[in-house]
Order: sequence, then structure tokens, then C-alpha cells
Amino acid sequence: MKLIHFWISLIILSCGQTSQENNSQISQNDLINLKANSNSSNALDFLADSAFQNQIIQAASMNTARAAHTATLLKNGKVLICGGFAGNNNFISSVEIYDPALNTFRRVGNMSVPRVSHSATLLPDGKVLIAGGYDGNYLSSTEIFDPESETFTSGNDMKTSRMGHTTTILNNGKILFTGGVGVGWSFLESAEVYDIDSKSFSLTGSMNYARESHTATMLTNGTVLISGGHKGRRANIEIYSSAEIYNPSTGQFIETGNMNIIRHKHDAVLLADGTVLITGGSDETDYDGVYKSTEIYYPDLGIFKTSSDMKLHRFKHNGTSVLLPNGNVLVAGGNAQAEIFYPINNQFEVAEGSIIGKRYFSTTTLLQNENVLITGGYDESTNSSSNTWIFRHTNR
Repeated sequence: MKLIHFWISLIILSCGQTSQENNSQISQNDLINLKANSNSSNALDFLADSAFQNQIIQAASMNTARAAHTATLLKNGKVLICGGFAGNNNFISSVEIYDPALNTFRRVGNMSVPRVSHSATLLPDGKVLIAGGYDGNYLSSTEIFDPESETFTSGNDMKTSRMGHTTTILNNGKILFTGGVGVGWSFLESAEVYDIDSKSFSLTGSMNYARESHTATMLTNGTVLISGGHKGRRANIEIYSSAEIYNPSTGQFIETGNMNIIRHKHDAVLLADGTVLITGGSDETDYDGVYKSTEIYYPDLGIFKTSSDMKLHRFKHNGTSVLLPNGNVLVAGGNAQAEIFYPINNQFEVAEGSIIGKRYFSTTTLLQNENVLITGGYDESTNSSSNTWIFRHTNR
């Protein structure tokens, strides 16, 4: 069993300032040494200071260091942090809530089991569906978090045990689950849907390829773009350039145009114009083959076109790209600095401030106050972090 846990740990571990417009010069030490006191009004004033717009600022620390966890914006404006990985086969069941008004993290108990590489999806009634993951076993179990009582209750099991899967809320009252890794270290092409009204899972059509470390992005027409990913490990790994589209009306996946290069451990985000920005990832050499290249998917044409390179190489940042209210995109994970993509000229700019070391499998969450919360992740030595940061953006 210890050997199995060792290999699962390996799955999880694998799975220049350019803004010159600030009139006030803020030292890097000011940015990275902010240790927000949970009871300090000074900390909140610091986070609200207009001099820190378009910058990364260190915020309060979580109670538990974690990576490959989930962060879900609740309807009350707070953020639910669940599970993750703390190294040494230490899979986490603990849960905490971030309050942006106070800049504090507060423990709120535990899930029924530890979960890493699981999913957490906000439901229309304000509750959160926690599904799958790994705790030493591949999980099909689910649980529901109620933010009113701050308690978990058991939900119906998924049809397939899976970790490292994707979830997408569809327009038909269902949630799509795709791929991941299942029992026996199997790579999954299967997909299933959760019916929000009946609170039950059912199988839907399978993908054309088994995929882990892929992306799933709902397009403006209600279909879902699946891109890249891989199956297999090490010498047997196969990384894809392929992409496919899930149609909720038919429950089927159909292939679309390929990306220009193979990618896994990359990210994808829907832009305001309905196209999809694909960033980073890596090839078969993993850390030695990390990309800074990007491409854009055009749904009307069914093709990917190469776009401008990022300023920095990054991977293991799935889910850390956020469309900002001004139409720009913050790409925050997979490196020690975040950067901003400007669709108006298809260019990237490094955001000021540091995340103190490269952070893999961190999370980003767009808050109701339009700031972005960045939490946790692990560094190049696979040490998980309890640190968090706030990105404050301008409207330019």
C-alpha cells in the first residue's frame, strides 16, 4: 500500500516589472513582507490602497498549507477552501473559509474524507458539490457543503471513481464531469453528468480520448471545449494536441481542430469575445519542457491559431487564469509572478509583485470586490504553502 501511495504522490506532483505607470514607487519588500494580521485594520487599509492596483500583494495565511485543493466563491462573497495535498502522502480533509471583508481565514471543520485533485462546484442554491479525488483510494463519493450551517452532508456517488477530472456547469441544469484517473491507475475517457434537481449522476457519451491534465471550457453556445491532456506515465505517456466538443443536446463528443502543439498541465479561459485563450503547459519532458507559448481557439472556425508568447514559462496552472471585469485575463499559477493578457493587442505583461517562488496547483478566485485571491500551491521542492495573495487590478 505504501508503494501505491508513493506513485499517487508522483501523479499529483506531476499533474521583470513592465508596469511603469505607478507614480509611487513601492519596494518589493513591501509587497512580499505583508503579513496580514487577521484583526488589523492596517492590513485591510494596505490591501485597499490604490497605489497597489495591478499588483500582487501578500495577504493573510491559510491555517493549513495545501496544493491541488479547491477554492469556491460562495454567494455571500466568502471563499470555501477544501482539501488538497501537503506532501508526504498527507492528503487533507480540512476546510476553511476566507472572508475578504476581514482578510482572514477561519477553520470550519472537515470533509468526510481527505480529498486531493477533487472538484468543488457552486450550485444554484448556494451550496457546494464536492466530488471525487483521492485519499489513498480513488473516490466516487460526493458531499454537499451548506454555507448557512457550515456543515457537510453526503451526496450520491458518481458513476465512476475519478481524480484530476474537470467539471463544467451546463445551461441545462446539469454539471459535466470528464476524464481524470480512476481505479487501477486507469486513464478515463468516460464522462458523466450530475442533475442538479434530482441530485443524481448518469453516464453520458465518452470522450474520443482518455484524458488527464486536460481543460474544459464552456463556449458561448453552451457546448464545451475539451483540450489536450495525456494518458499514461513516463516512458508510456501520450500527450495530446487534440481537442473535442461536448454537445449537451446530444450527449456526445465530436472532434474539432487540433492545437498547434501537444499540451498538458496547461490552462484555458473563455475571453469576452467568445474565443478561448490556451496558455502554457509542457511536453513529455515535464519541467524541462515547460511552454510560454499560447494559442486561441475560434469556435466559429473550429481551429486554433498561435498567439503571442507569455513573458514567463508556466505549467501546472490549470484553473488559475481569470477573466477580469475589464476583459483582460490574469494568469497567476505555475510561476513566481503572474501576468496579464490584453486581448486588445494580444500581448502579455508581467504583473508587479511576487508570489514568492513558483506555485504549482494553486488556485485563483475572482472575488465580488473584483480583486483576485490566489492560494497555496507547492514549489519546485514540492513543499506546499499556506501563503495567499491578492491581485488588485485597474480598468485599463
